[in-house]
Amino acid sequence: MSDGLVWLGTPAFPQAARKALTDTQLRRNLRKATGTIRDKRLRVSAELDDWEQLRDSAAALKLRTLRHLDRYLEQLEASVTAAGGTVHWAADAAEANRIVVELVKATGGPDGGTREVVKVKSMATQEIGLNEALAAEGIAAYETDLAELIVQLADDRPSHILVPAIHRNRAEIREIFRTRMADVPAELTDEPRALAEAARLHLREKFLRAKVAISGANFAVAETGTVLVVESEGNGRMCLTLPETLITVMGVEKVVPSFADLEVFLQLLPRSATGERMNPYTSAWTGVHEGDGPSTFHLVLLDNGRTATLADQVGRQALGCIRCSACLNVCPVYERVGGHAYGSVYPGPIGAILTPQLAGVGRGSEDGADSLPFASTLCGACYDACPVKINIPEVLVHLRAKVVDAKRGRTVPTMESLVMRAATQVLAAPGRLSMAQKAGALGGRLVGRGGRIGPLPGPFHAWSDTRDLPVPPAESFRAWWQRTHPEETGR
Repeated sequence: MSDGLVWLGTPAFPQAARKALTDTQLRRNLRKATGTIRDKRLRVSAELDDWEQLRDSAAALKLRTLRHLDRYLEQLEASVTAAGGTVHWAADAAEANRIVVELVKATGGPDGGTREVVKVKSMATQEIGLNEALAAEGIAAYETDLAELIVQLADDRPSHILVPAIHRNRAEIREIFRTRMADVPAELTDEPRALAEAARLHLREKFLRAKVAISGANFAVAETGTVLVVESEGNGRMCLTLPETLITVMGVEKVVPSFADLEVFLQLLPRSATGERMNPYTSAWTGVHEGDGPSTFHLVLLDNGRTATLADQVGRQALGCIRCSACLNVCPVYERVGGHAYGSVYPGPIGAILTPQLAGVGRGSEDGADSLPFASTLCGACYDACPVKINIPEVLVHLRAKVVDAKRGRTVPTMESLVMRAATQVLAAPGRLSMAQKAGALGGRLVGRGGRIGPLPGPFHAWSDTRDLPVPPAESFRAWWQRTHPEETGR
């Protein structure tokens, strides 16, 4: 998807998940990390008596904003421009990358252009493959978030929205630092404090030297033109204040109408994300100010499939996401397979509904995006955890229907589709259903052992190899009722 959502090159979810399930270390890492975050979130959210009211307010704010998104984006552009910033509009990934590369090249320097930038963690720039686009032009992009740095040094991929290196343990991180950092202390241990200090020393010179920083945005206020980034390490604050030029790439759905709306989201986001009452660093800036922070600010507003998603009255809920990752931390599927199996920068339940829509659900794409709506048990834990009440199970079912409808008529019928057609005919007529129940009861007694039906022959083995079921009763409920209540059935 060179012009749209960057796909990470993994196979469709079923194949990728099957491989991930064999990695026992991965499962241990995920279980420990998600369990810890989940428990912290439950404790701090329970401290607020109005937690559910905050969720209701956030959901209402997001819905209102999406309904009038064009108006708020135009207001945001006017506010940023009035504050001394410059707004750029990017229809897709290719256009966004071209804009950012040109802005970086235009910053000057001894060789006519800046050759390196520092970056604040940004899902939007990962979505469009910005680092790769910069590298193709000879520009080095240094990730400054600790987890993103780990992933970058290891030539790895993020596997979690909030904790990109959640699939790595401390010993693995220490080994990455020892082999990939030129300035790492020889006696480096795997203690968190020691690892953080090694990263700090590694990044310090880059912070002080960089002329350009690139960030994402958690929120942007239409009313004032204020842009916000929340983070926990201070690297964001360094990137947002030291360089001469700041370029922010933001999905158009991140806008909120007024500054007062932030009160709701800044209570929900840290509690849902890391189990903290507030983020250690909440950086907000409005345009440019002489002698304070960057002298040039550019805001790139990214569409990349978002307006197409907005047109879907059910699927548009996904655009309300505030990237807290609460849904990932409660998802039984994510906890067992990790983020790489989703093949996208947006893993977990939210990725299963956002990625297919940004990519174009139902196009039958070979990259596997159409498989993601099926990567769920539909247990509903994600809906219960979502701070903005995105009904993820509802959207999953909706997208599954779209995928199936798109494939109908253009592919060779599968055994599953043939069975479903036959079931439709049987269930449409009581007489046929009664005959099928009798046949099933007879067949079950023939192949069953000890009251259970085990592996079946032929094309049915793929279903029965991993599950069994009770032998159907000799008499169905309908037949029993008709026999025992003839006066009520007219017999």
